Parts: sequence; structure tokens; C-alpha cells
Amino acid sequence: MKREYQEAGGSSGGGSSADMGSCKDKVMAGLGYKVRSSDMADVAQKLEQLEMAMGMGGVSAPGAADDGFVSHLATDTVHYNPSDLSSWHAFRAQRAAADSSSSTYALRPISLPVVATADPSAADSARDTKRMRTGGGSTSSSSSSSSSLGGGASRGSVVEAAPPATQGAAAANAPAVPVVVVDTQEAGIRLVHALLACAEAVQQENFAAAEALVKQIPTLAASQGGAMRKVAAYFGEALARRVYRFRPADSTLLDAAFADLLHAHFYESCPYLKFAHFTANQAILEAFAGCRRVHVVDFGIKQGMQWPALLQALALRPGGPPSFRLTGVGPPQPDETDALQQVGWKLAQFAHTIRVDFQYRGLVAATLADLEPFMLQPEGEADANEEPEVIAVNSVFELHRLLAQPGALEKVLGTVHAVRPRIVTVVEQEANHNSGSFLDRFTESLHYYSTMFDSLEGGSSGQAELSPPAAGGGGGTDQVMSEVYLGRQICNVVACEGAERTERHETLGQWRNRLGRAGFEPVHLGSNAYKQASTLLALFAGGDGYRVEEKEGCLTLGWHTRPLIATSAWRVAAA
Repeated sequence: MKREYQEAGGSSGGGSSADMGSCKDKVMAGLGYKVRSSDMADVAQKLEQLEMAMGMGGVSAPGAADDGFVSHLATDTVHYNPSDLSSWHAFRAQRAAADSSSSTYALRPISLPVVATADPSAADSARDTKRMRTGGGSTSSSSSSSSSLGGGASRGSVVEAAPPATQGAAAANAPAVPVVVVDTQEAGIRLVHALLACAEAVQQENFAAAEALVKQIPTLAASQGGAMRKVAAYFGEALARRVYRFRPADSTLLDAAFADLLHAHFYESCPYLKFAHFTANQAILEAFAGCRRVHVVDFGIKQGMQWPALLQALALRPGGPPSFRLTGVGPPQPDETDALQQVGWKLAQFAHTIRVDFQYRGLVAATLADLEPFMLQPEGEADANEEPEVIAVNSVFELHRLLAQPGALEKVLGTVHAVRPRIVTVVEQEANHNSGSFLDRFTESLHYYSTMFDSLEGGSSGQAELSPPAAGGGGGTDQVMSEVYLGRQICNVVACEGAERTERHETLGQWRNRLGRAGFEPVHLGSNAYKQASTLLALFAGGDGYRVEEKEGCLTLGWHTRPLIATSAWRVAAA
């Protein structure tokens, strides 16, 4: 194409040819082209090369461009500061010297911009598009829109081009994708600050500021990964419920079965409930030593998962197992099914296989405060010739719910005191989520549940290393459902108030004071329980992060340095 153009117009050097070229230049300038007609041959050749490289000419399909050539277009691109004229002229002088010895027409580095214009309309046009300069040889700057393409042994050409980002995308034969680089550490700090600031605004009843902050939390949480993202999402949802006054519905009766399901998944995914059951059973087993008739009252029997281990331990006791009676307390079911009786049947079948004399009774109660002492006593007249029945009362994550009802805890502890149990085992969260200050309660719960979610992540990764989950993904289901189990607690602690806020966790020291005032004294759990609990955790995946500690005769289980749950044992104080 270049050769044909030169044969047609370049061989006649008369004035008519020059006039014709001048006319073409004016027409092209009027159409907005900043290229001289004498340079069209170069422009055509450059376009052919670009078409070949990008597969645009219809000869090759898109995506069939030469990767090496496209890479050259992308990498051999240099942008210059137009205000630094001295360095620009030095570069052009070097390129002119190199180009004079080469006969091939090669693409040259891009200089942006290289043309100045005095025409305001041309300046506006130049702002709309960026210019890509190709070609070599020396050029001289001028106020004319096309004079920079004039003299020199080798001519350059100017073509309109898209912005550099679009050039790179076209070179890669793919649409431009914006890349956002986020500093996750900085975003994490901002996330925590937003959560705390929102909680402070809620405490001050500045709901306009709280609403503005709560809208930022999902975006900041999305920049995080793992446990931080999940726990922030639950706290963000709880704050949103509180800001918009959308309290969780009172569905205590409707979701009792679902709560039991979440409890079962939580039992499987982490060692907290296993630790609670094991340490409480150990204390009960030691209290029942030498007794022939024993009775356990479980304030929250749920699926009855705690008691097969105790039944088996009693069956292996020297001298044979005692007669075992179990009273299980649970909430009413929405479908009026007797879930407690079903649990009793399963436990009875298990006791029969290990030859333990077993009796069971289920008590349906909407709250533990509905219990009376006569409900926990043996049925019928006591035989004078029989050994008296020894009673143990067990409560795992149940007593803190009574703090939402004034006087309820005192009534329940009075009922327990009246039946004169040999031992009372209590397992509770080691945290103070019952503070009168909302901000203090929020801050404490944020630290507590962040550690709890970290332990779930650590335990699941350890489990994946030891034994990959089965095809059904059961391990993943356990973790997800456990997160929902904890998320419901977060929602209750943050979004609810008054009688609706039932997750009123308190520390071991606070429970010590409450039980002491109710007429109970602590029972030392002993080093044997500590050693066996440590052995249990060593068998659990991710056990390196869990820590068992003995604290004033009680045992705590935590993640690294943070205690999360505590087991304590009590008996009726001597008069």
C-alpha cells in the first residue's frame, strides 16, 4: 500500500501535486484528523501491523494475535512528562541516531503528548482522546497540529488511541478489569473501630450516627477473611437489628428443635461441650462413689449426649453398677411431641445393653423457675430398708438464662438447696455479658466471640489435616451450624434488652458469689479431672490451641490465653 501510494503521487514533483496535498491536508484537518496526507502511507502500514497483531482485520479471529508482538506493544511503551523538554529532546536525538541505520519500519516508544495546539476546539478534542505517537526520526515541536510529523529522514505518524489502560486491555485481548488493592490490616482496624463507634453511638442513642456506621460494616467485613469476617458479619447484623429496632422474634417454643440441632452440631465441631460433659461427669462419678442408688437431675437434657459416658463408667465400677435414675428437664415442643420421652427411650436401650438398672422421667418446663422441690424428689414412699437416694444436679449453659427474670435464679437455687444434693455441677461461659453498660457488654462480647470463632477455624483446619471430610461434607456442616449457634447468641447479647436478653453470661467469680449467697460451697474438682481433660483435648484435632487451666478448684477451657468456659462443682454448705 505504501509502494502504490508513492508510485501514484510521489513520482511527480510538480506544483499541482503539492497543491493537491495541501487541499487534502485542509480537508483532513476539517474532519478532525491531525495527520498530513503525505503521511497516510505510514499510517496505513501501521494500521496493518496493528490489525495483524490484534486480529482485527477479519483475516484472523479475535484472540489469534501473536503474543510476542502484543507483548512488545505493551512493554515497549514509555510515557514522558511533557514539561521535561530537555529529557524528551535527548531521547528523540538518541532514537533518531539509531533509526538512521535501520531500513525496517518498526513501532517506536510512545510519547504522550507530543503536539501542542493553539486552537481551543482542537484542545478540547485532544482532551477527549489520548494520542499515541509511533515512528522514529527526529521531530521538531511546533504550534501546528501536524508540523511535528514533517521533516526528518524517517517520518513519524500520529493516530488516535484509547487511554493506556484500554491499550493494555486490547493487547491482552480481554476487557479491562479494575483491580482494587485493599490493605486488609488497615481495613481490619477500621472495621473494629466502626463496630465500637457504632456501639458507642447506640449507647448514646445517636441513631443517625449509628445508622451511618452500620452501613459501613458489611463492606469493611468483606475485606477480611476467615473468623474475623464471620464474627464481624454477625455483630454487624446484631447492631443493624438494634439500630432499626428489629428485634429477633420471641420464638422460644417454635425453634426448640432447631436449637437442639445447633447444639448437637456444636458438640461435634469443637471440644467445649465434650469438656463440659466430661468434667461434670467426673465430679458426679466421684460423688457417687460407694452409692447404690443414685439420681441425676439434668436442667437441660437436650439430646441426652452427656449420659452414656457416665452410665458406662458406672457399669465398670468395682462391685457393679448402682441403680440409676435420670430426670431430664426440657422445654415444650411446638408440635406437642414428647421429645423428652424419645431421649429417655434411647438412653434406656443403651443402659440395657450394659446391664445398668435405669429409670427415666422427663419434666417439661418453659423455664427452670417453674420447678418445685417435690418434682425432684423420689416418687412414692421411701423404703426404710433401702439405702437413701443420692442426688446430683447438673446444669450446662442453663443458669445464666435465669438472670433475665428477676428473682428466678434465687428461686431455682432455693429449690436445688431444698432437695439436698450430694453435688451440683455448673458449666458456664467465662465472660461478663451482663454488664449494665451496653458499650462494655458489646466490647466484652466482641473479644469473647472473636476468640471463639478463631478456635472454630483452628479446630477445623486441624481436623482437615488429620482426616479430610467425607464426601457429604459433614465436617463443614458442623462448623457452619456451630457458627449459626454462636451467631444467635451474639444477636441476643447485642440486639435484645430486658426479658428478651437471655444470654446473660457471667464470670466464674460472679457465679461464686451468687452460689455462695444461696448456701453452697465449692467442691475441688481435683487433679485427676485436670489430667483426663488434658488427655481428651490432646486427642482432639487442633488441640494445640486449647488450654485447660485449674483455677481455685475449678477447671477452665480456653483458646490460647483466653478462658472461654468454666466448670465448677458445689455442695450444700454445712450449717
